[in-house]
Amino acid sequence: MYLTTETKKEIFAKHGKSATDTGSAEGQIALFSHRINHLTEHLKVNKKDFNTQRALIRLVGKRRSLLDYLQKSDIMRYRAIVKELDLRK
Repeated sequence: MYLTTETKKEIFAKHGKSATDTGSAEGQIALFSHRINHLTEHLKVNKKDFNTQRALIRLVGKRRSLLDYLQKSDIMRYRAIVKELDLRK
């Protein structure tokens, strides 16, 4: 599987407050971004996989809502995570 517990711990340790802090918005956004990148690569190979396409669209929506929440609540954390993950051009 592409997303092991070690990978999750690394993502949360790097972007969250700690390796066990799975509830922070930054950690969840980073995890969603990792999953979105993986699904995007999968869909480049398997163009007719519509279930994965639907899951990708849902993940993008979840990440967008978390980013909107973070932008409204704490603009500095929002700017830091966007710059760190390079979500905007």
